[in-house]
Amino acid sequence: MFKHSHPYQPYIPEGTKKLIVGTLPPPRFTMGEFKEGDVNFCYGSRDGQLWIILNRIFNLNLKFETTQEAIQQRKYFLQQHKIGICDMVEYAMREKIDASDLGMKEVKLRNMIEILKENPSVETLLFTGGNSKNGPEYFFRKHIRDHKEIQLKRMSDEVPRIHEFNLEGRTITTVSLTAPSGAANRAVGSMQHYKYLKQKNPEMNTLDFRVLQYEPFFKA
Repeated sequence: MFKHSHPYQPYIPEGTKKLIVGTLPPPRFTMGEFKEGDVNFCYGSRDGQLWIILNRIFNLNLKFETTQEAIQQRKYFLQQHKIGICDMVEYAMREKIDASDLGMKEVKLRNMIEILKENPSVETLLFTGGNSKNGPEYFFRKHIRDHKEIQLKRMSDEVPRIHEFNLEGRTITTVSLTAPSGAANRAVGSMQHYKYLKQKNPEMNTLDFRVLQYEPFFKA
């Protein structure tokens, strides 16, 4: 069994209002074995799309390379826009060394509720995936079972699903975005809204769709 530990501590700049919440980066990040085009930072996999999406939304001119400059570009962006990153998983065990969420076993979750208490400026959790097994929303729901006082209230059942909950007198919104991974492209292709937009604009692709979906939540 391979212990897949999260290689990065939560990155939560002072005054953070939004937290990006995922699960774990690919195992090679834990092992420090980077591919060309990887960035040694949260969501730095060359196979992921989060930073590609944000690069387009905010016109960031990011570098996609394993350099300190690429890391600093991302940290500066997060600081400027009061966005943090705190994935749900501290570590998990794997029989097969891959990045599959379903392959995670004996999962140790981070104490997200305590982290939110320590960061009272946070207003929104942006889940990079939904409530399917071992997704970030799924793990968050599992985590709050130990906090009976916290109840998720559904605000919108359309993708991306939106919920709210109260924590010590403040309201926190959760948004379950379509995962920024190639593995989720099939799910995007089956969405009625994507089909509708594709029909109107045959040039549209799954990345374009995510940019449209993510933009209002990151820019608000």
